[in-house]
Amino acid sequence: MRLNLKIWRQKDANSKGQMVDYTIKGVEGDMSFLEMLDVLNEELINKGEEPVHFDHDCREGICGACSLQINGEPHGPDRLVTTCQLHMRKFNDGDTIVIEPFRATAFPVIKDLVVDRSAFDRIQQAGGYISVNTSGNTVDANATPIEKEKADDSFYAATCIGCGACVAACKNASAMLFTSAKVSQFALLPQGRVEATERVQNMVRQMDLEGFGNCTNTGACEVECPKGISLENIARMNREYLNATVKG
Repeated sequence: MRLNLKIWRQKDANSKGQMVDYTIKGVEGDMSFLEMLDVLNEELINKGEEPVHFDHDCREGICGACSLQINGEPHGPDRLVTTCQLHMRKFNDGDTIVIEPFRATAFPVIKDLVVDRSAFDRIQQAGGYISVNTSGNTVDANATPIEKEKADDSFYAATCIGCGACVAACKNASAMLFTSAKVSQFALLPQGRVEATERVQNMVRQMDLEGFGNCTNTGACEVECPKGISLENIARMNREYLNATVKG
């Protein structure tokens, strides 16, 4: 395939960026999107030009680092996949592909297609953990009976990889789906109930401090999420937050 690429290039966080046109030939359908960018970068390096900077790590749909806005969609036109799992057979010979970083005030661009998503880390650090002290002979966690439905819901919430597609898809750049998934995975389990009130208040507070927008229930976040995280988590977090506020 021969493709026309329009890629966002930005020297650093303080520089003005712009779209730059590239043409790439010999793209095979079985290539992943990142492998296609690897080929482009090899060509640029051989010409003595600056390669396109983009995030990646596992390339197995696990780490969420490969977050790109492709033709206006987080992770591109496929569903339930990350950018590294997107194959070039989803495109046609001669297509023009627009590649941008995720756009959100809370995700400032570092360079080219790389954004700073440390805001998610700070939300997680605000309460996305269990820190209850124990002493003596503690009961093994596996010995605590948990309803299968709740265990399953907790597991599904925990599959969130924190890629930021929900933020990029939302017209308000809301982080509610991410935050609610991290709240839900503990709120559904007895081990997480001890700190439930403090957890949801702290994480929501940090989310607001980071400058993310509010949820208006358009559902774009769930559609674009590579792990299919459900909007039900947002409803659960709202209930948790309301209960915590009343108790407070």
